[in-house]
Amino acid sequence: QVQLVESGGGLVQAGGSLRLSCAASGRTSSMYVMGWFRQAPGKEREFVACISRNGGTTYYADSVKGRFTISRDNAKNTVYLQMNSLKPEDTALYYCAGSSIVAVLLVSASRYDTWGQGTQVTVSS
Repeated sequence: QVQLVESGGGLVQAGGSLRLSCAASGRTSSMYVMGWFRQAPGKEREFVACISRNGGTTYYADSVKGRFTISRDNAKNTVYLQMNSLKPEDTALYYCAGSSIVAVLLVSASRYDTWGQGTQVTVSS
């Protein structure tokens, strides 16, 4: 079993930055791809970014490309999401997710089997 705990969310003005962290505990060796998703009120959960097991390959949603950076420190069992140039439309509950599927990258939420509880990000205009 793996547990994921997100932190780092908060309230920030448009143009500002936040760094989200996702700490994993338990049988972390079973986690391959790690990803970040977000869900705004009244909207479906959407993919934000994902990273391969060794951290060498990343993939981003078009809406965040060039502004967000995903990274992972396997020694610390932690995944990060650096968010710069934040916009009001980035406001959402951000979830960290892990997948035990042996793959390089995964975009679909259904391919992830472990989820954190979420951390709220609010960007004011």
